[in-house]
This record gives sequence, structure tokens and C-alpha cells, in this order.
Amino acid sequence: MEKFASLPAEKQTQIIDGALQAFSINGYKKTSVSDIAAAAGISKAMVFHYFGTKKALYLYLIKFCSQIVMNAITEKFDKDVTDFFERIQMVSMIKILAMQKHPAILSFLSSILFEKDEEVRQDIQFILAMGEGFRNQIAFDGLDISKFKDGVDPKLVMKILVRYSEGFVSELPSDEVIDPEALYREFDECTRLLRTNLYKEEYL
Repeated sequence: MEKFASLPAEKQTQIIDGALQAFSINGYKKTSVSDIAAAAGISKAMVFHYFGTKKALYLYLIKFCSQIVMNAITEKFDKDVTDFFERIQMVSMIKILAMQKHPAILSFLSSILFEKDEEVRQDIQFILAMGEGFRNQIAFDGLDISKFKDGVDPKLVMKILVRYSEGFVSELPSDEVIDPEALYREFDECTRLLRTNLYKEEYL
């Protein structure tokens, strides 16, 4: 990756955005190096020159996108916000702002959830497991759970929200770039509904 890292930032962005878009549309297995090269505006030879293999590029993109999101959350997360749903909304907005530089990030990260190719599936699961620990830390450390009705498990609520997001993106056409703001609006409606039904009346 050293040769890629030595490129001007604008060129790196061009290649990253092209590769993100190519993988988002066709998935890992069906995306050829030719597809990536065409989308990135470079030759096949340069793809191999910069990344070595298609798999190396794919895993690089997963880590690159995950790091962008995690860095933004780490930098802008307000630990003083102890309300569960306010935290969810805050983190969602941080993610949207972080993804603006690379519009295909959300589509790409969503696509890896449904990637079945055995060549990369184990690597994806490992990376996602690391991310889950970070997500749980952000969601639950210092959280005020007293606002929930008795018997409500905040971790189950989080699982419901994650499954909802996955279901939302799975229904979109594979060649459609996901609009983060549209996802946020629908996600916000979902969180408001859950808050109304799961919080004690005095906290509504």
C-alpha cells in the first residue's frame, strides 16, 4: 500500500471512490479488476501495482471506511449525552457527516454485511466483530438506563435498530447509492417510535 499512499490525496480519493462504487454494485466475487479500474479511472496494471490483489484492495477499503467512521465518532462523541436514543441520533449524524467525502461508503459498508464469498467472509466477520465492540462501548458506557420501562433490555433495543438498518439497505437496488440522509430520516422515525413505547412516561 506504500505506493498508493504516496499518491496525491485527490488521486487516492478518485481511486477509493471508484473501487467503493464498483464493489457496492456487484459485490466482491462479481467485481473484476477491470470493473475497478474503469470506475477508478486507472488501468488494471495500476490496480495491481497499488494493491497487489483484488482481495487486498477489498479489505483495505473495509478498514479504511471503518476507520473514517470510528475516528469521527471518537473525535465528536459527547459522553455527557447519557440518553440512549439521543446517543443513537448523535452517532448517526456524526456518521453521515463523516461519509460526505466518500458518498459510496454507506453503500459499500452495507454490501459487506451480505457478502457470502468464502475468500473474504471470514475476514469480514473478524473486522465486524471488532467494530461491534466499539459500537457497544459507545452505546452503553455511561448510559442512563433508568428511563427505560421495567424489563426493557437496552442491548435488545440496539439489536432491533441494527437489524432494522440492515433490512432497510437490503431492500435497495444494488446499483443504487444509499442516501445517508434519507436513511437517517427513516431511522429517526424508528427511534422516536421506540422511545415513545419503551421509555417511562415521565421521560417522554
